[in-house]
This record gives sequence, C-alpha cells and structure tokens, in this order.
Amino acid sequence: MTTHAPAYASPADVAAHGPYGPGRTDRPGPLYPFQGRITAGGSGEYPAEPGRYHLYVSYTCPWAQRVAIVRDLAGLRDVVSLSYVDDDRDARGWAFRERRGPDPVNGFTLLSEAYDATEPGYPGHISVPVVWDRRTNRIVSNDYAVIPADLGTAFAEWAGSGVDLYPADLRDEIEALDEEIARDLSQGVNLVARASTQEEYEWRREQVTGALDRLDARLADRRYLFGDRLTESDVQLWVVLVRFDLLHNPLAGIGERPLTGYPNLWAYARDLYGIPAFRETTDFAAFRLPGRPAGSGDGPVRIEVAPHEADWAEPHGREALAGEHV
Repeated sequence: MTTHAPAYASPADVAAHGPYGPGRTDRPGPLYPFQGRITAGGSGEYPAEPGRYHLYVSYTCPWAQRVAIVRDLAGLRDVVSLSYVDDDRDARGWAFRERRGPDPVNGFTLLSEAYDATEPGYPGHISVPVVWDRRTNRIVSNDYAVIPADLGTAFAEWAGSGVDLYPADLRDEIEALDEEIARDLSQGVNLVARASTQEEYEWRREQVTGALDRLDARLADRRYLFGDRLTESDVQLWVVLVRFDLLHNPLAGIGERPLTGYPNLWAYARDLYGIPAFRETTDFAAFRLPGRPAGSGDGPVRIEVAPHEADWAEPHGREALAGEHV
C-alpha cells in the first residue's frame, strides 16, 4: 500500500508574495459571503448529520477559537471534525503547514482552494472559521457570527452530555449580550488598533475599558455571565480576554490595566481556562504576534503597553459561586 506524504504550503513569505489584505479585504461586497445554515431535523439544504461537516479554524483568530470551544462544549468532537490552518499568512491567505498539520479532508495546501472549489475564481477575503460540507464539496458558511449558534443548536440529538449553550429561556438575553460583547470588545479592540485620529483612538479605547469595567462588576457575584449557567456569551467574552494581555492591549494601546487588573474578570477567565474545551483550544504562542506596526507620524499617540505574562494556572477561587459542573 502506497502512502503519500502530507501536502503543505511553502513557508509564509511576505517579501515574495506581499502581505495579506490588499485586493482581498478591500474589495466591494460582503467580507463573509457564504452564509448557509446547518439546520436540525433533516430539513434545509444543509441538514445536521454526524460526519458530514468539517471546520477549518485557526489558533490565532478569536472567532475561530469561539467555534472550536462551542464544538467541544456541545459534545460534538465525534460529530463535526476540525483542523487548523497555520498561524502565519502572506498574500496567499491561510495555509496548511507542518506546524499545525495538513488538511485532512481535501489535501489542500491553501485555504483559498476551498473558496475556489465553492466559487471558481473567488476573489474575496479568505477567512476562518469555515464550515465545509463533505457531501457537496463546498463551503457552507464563513459567517463567523452564526456558525457557533448552528453548532450549539442543530446537532442536539448527537450532543450526548454536551452543554446547552443556548437555553431557550435565555436566547433573547444571550443574543443581546453577544451583540454588546461583539461591539464593545470583540470588534472594539480592533477598532482601537485601527483608529486614525487621536480623538477616535481615545473614544474607542474608552468604549473597551468601559465594557471591561461593566463586565467585571457583573461577574462580582455570579460565576458566569448568566449566573450558574455557562452560555455562548461566556465563550465570546473569553476569547477576547485570553488574548488581551499578549495581543490586543500591546498592539492597540487600550489601557494601563492588564486583564489581571480586573479582579473578577481575571478570576473568571482562569475559571474557564480550567475547562478542557477552553484550555485545549488555546495556544498562547499564537498570540505573540509581531509588535505594533510603525506609524506614519500622522496617527494617534498611543499609550505604550508591554505584553503581560500571567499565571493562568493560579487558583481562581470562584468555587463558592454557584455554577453547573462542566
């Protein structure tokens, strides 16, 4: 029997290929155009079925980690497969290299091949997470905002002992809090980094630090954002928190306080890190990306924030707060 060596892309080389973004992320039209939905009960174009769907994710991307955590918490490891792209990109986009392993489904070396297979000559943004359909050999969705909801609800009959991250009685509240976290933190940290004027920079970083203060106060007397039940909102918040001290704050210059300066948020983040779905989908090395790019001199003057190394194994002390066992 002949075995073939895994197929890998050549190393990322910005000098040879250029940086990722120009010509991809600045095109007219939606950034995330594939918006199929996986549905329960055997209905729709993409019904939930065990073994049919595959997730392409990245350790560096918080939206992709959110999907990986939801998959694990929902008890879907044996139902929906998953693999990682490499951490580094050039103009070719996400790639498969030896560090994170090959593409186990299609043998692609570049994730752009999945996009081209779905829409020949696809010219737009090559993003993760991606849901791939093994049956139709195409992308179902790269709509990062709704993929977690589909994973957390459509596969319930195969979820086994998985956590219900979208309990019916809390869904409206979860959606509202998710919007707040996305606006003020998930997207907010990137908007601080991209601020082009001093006024915009100061205003946007106040939005982020204000949200951190509000959530720190909310978690003073409850174990999770909705009390004793872990929900998808906790996942969305956590993927920002785990990157804050090593990536978002040093890159953007958001605030003088590290995550460890928010006592309830820091204890809460360590509490969740003790859950395998959070810990096993985290690689802190993937957050240590190159430092802040040199400015043109016309942009805002940012506060200097050094990357902060913290002890995530330090006891969190939140056992006295009621919460379901995960």
